[in-house]
Amino acid sequence: MGPELVQALKYLAAGLCMGIGAIGPAIGEGHIGASALEGMARQPEMVNTLLRNMIIADAIAETTGIYSLLIAIMILFVV
Repeated sequence: MGPELVQALKYLAAGLCMGIGAIGPAIGEGHIGASALEGMARQPEMVNTLLRNMIIADAIAETTGIYSLLIAIMILFVV
């Protein structure tokens, strides 16, 4: 296996890692936002509580995307 092929496979692996790793957080954050907006529409007096909980949940859901970015960077530069 030549060095060019190894480099190409690294790029492919990093791209797949980010592509697949971004799907879950995107779906999760969309679901969190939709549920929070539905709750705000049903109970407008709970807007502050729902907004705070939504932001915390979005931050937690985003960590998996950040982990996949870290792994992709490690694939490119460490391996």
